[in-house]
Amino acid sequence: MTDVGDLTPSTQDYLKALWSLGEWDPAAVTVTALAERLGVRTSTASDGLRKLAEQGFVEHAPYGAIVLTDSGTAFALAMVRRHRLLETYLESELGYSWDEVHDEAESLEHAVSDVFLDRIDAILGHPTRDPHGDPIPPKAGEPAPPQAVPLASLTQGTSAIVSRISDSSPDRLRAFAAAGILPDAVVRLGANGDLSVGQESYALAEGDAEAVWVIPQS
Repeated sequence: MTDVGDLTPSTQDYLKALWSLGEWDPAAVTVTALAERLGVRTSTASDGLRKLAEQGFVEHAPYGAIVLTDSGTAFALAMVRRHRLLETYLESELGYSWDEVHDEAESLEHAVSDVFLDRIDAILGHPTRDPHGDPIPPKAGEPAPPQAVPLASLTQGTSAIVSRISDSSPDRLRAFAAAGILPDAVVRLGANGDLSVGQESYALAEGDAEAVWVIPQS
């Protein structure tokens, strides 16, 4: 099996994006969503998928589901592991804020070696999740996702523990951090659709409720 470092950066990006899109919602893995995630045209994403299929990394019939093969999944998980370990290292050891780490890790993940990753993993004490609450895949096998649901699915008056927050919007991450909406925070969905964190109330903006995943409290 080829080492993930022997793949082109583009192939690495495609595989990581495909796995990440389906991590929380398998139905979200579409050509359009892939193009949006990678910032390319839909036609470019389609060409990329065709090349991945030729390499044996995905199975994709026209207008059908996009499925990573075993080898595609293994490479994708290796890239996700790289990305999330780097995010964790940047925040924990180098003083980056959680809204800064994504773009920096995007650049670094293509250059670091597996030896480097193993060493920062050890320095960090083998973390199981990144600064946003996303699980860090182990060296072998897939991560065990938390039993979390989108905040948008909660009924009003329900309390929950924040499990993970999408890192797709740095502005949202900064606003959430200022309001104390972080992994492990206890929140309560109010009658007016606002979110209570301790004694403070936060007015949810469009898209906020879909970006937060929580574990409801009984």
